[in-house]
Amino acid sequence: MRMTEWRPVVAMVGTLLLAGCTSGADEDSAEEKPTGPARSANGADGSKEASPSSSEASAAEDEPYTMLEEHAPRTRAEAIAFVQGLSTPPDHFGAGFRKAQPYESDPDEWAVLDEECVWQRQSLPSTALASLTRKFELPGGEGKGPVQVSLTITVHEDTTAARRDMAVSLEEALRCPDQQLNATERVIGLYSRADPFSEARNGVTDDDLVESGQFRHDGTKDALPFDWFKYRLGPVTVAATDRIGAGHSKEEASAIASDVAQGVVYTAAEIDSIGGNRAPDGAGGKDSTGDDQAEGTR
Repeated sequence: MRMTEWRPVVAMVGTLLLAGCTSGADEDSAEEKPTGPARSANGADGSKEASPSSSEASAAEDEPYTMLEEHAPRTRAEAIAFVQGLSTPPDHFGAGFRKAQPYESDPDEWAVLDEECVWQRQSLPSTALASLTRKFELPGGEGKGPVQVSLTITVHEDTTAARRDMAVSLEEALRCPDQQLNATERVIGLYSRADPFSEARNGVTDDDLVESGQFRHDGTKDALPFDWFKYRLGPVTVAATDRIGAGHSKEEASAIASDVAQGVVYTAAEIDSIGGNRAPDGAGGKDSTGDDQAEGTR
């Protein structure tokens, strides 16, 4: 999933996202448009059986994966239980992935891009209830470097706060096309685009954001592929990054990025099954955390 560079219009980006109408480049501004993982009639990910009613299946396909506010966690304790209860098996991102160490972050913290374009861990603001990052890796071998994936699920206090978070994320790539990820890794040449579900470009969730660039390790000259996918489901955001090690061909890197994006869709589908358009009556929210699929406690 590689995209040619495009230059989004800066003005009113935040306003558009807050209104639920994010926008990307014009149709002729890029050679290749980012396309999210394909949805299918059985829930986009093939993990669940389709509804017996073809009309119901068609209606579900016409709606985004989402989390209805009335089903969403209301307190910090409920939100922490929710994010910890979601299942994220490593093979969601492709064959051979495994849990990395450390595996999980503190759900009372999240990553913030400071004024110097450096990522820092900080306590959650009052507008966010919980944020959990889980890390995965595909070990390297046979001349190919490892692939590192981070998946972050954040529960915001309401949909407006989640929209604002999406707007901030989109603007960060404009403010900081080069970003320091940690003490030894830096992203360069980052660019982004965002689409609401109604645009039917990345038609998976209420809002979809895709960023791509390259990252470098200190002491090395090679620039390696970096992708970031972020989806909004009502008041919940789901984001994943991939850092693809050296030695992978362009085709392999594209396939890896596509698999990672598909892994985010698997998580989005699970969230929707708990509290979205397809959730059964009475399901989801503060008492439903998917414990039957949980594997454990960004």
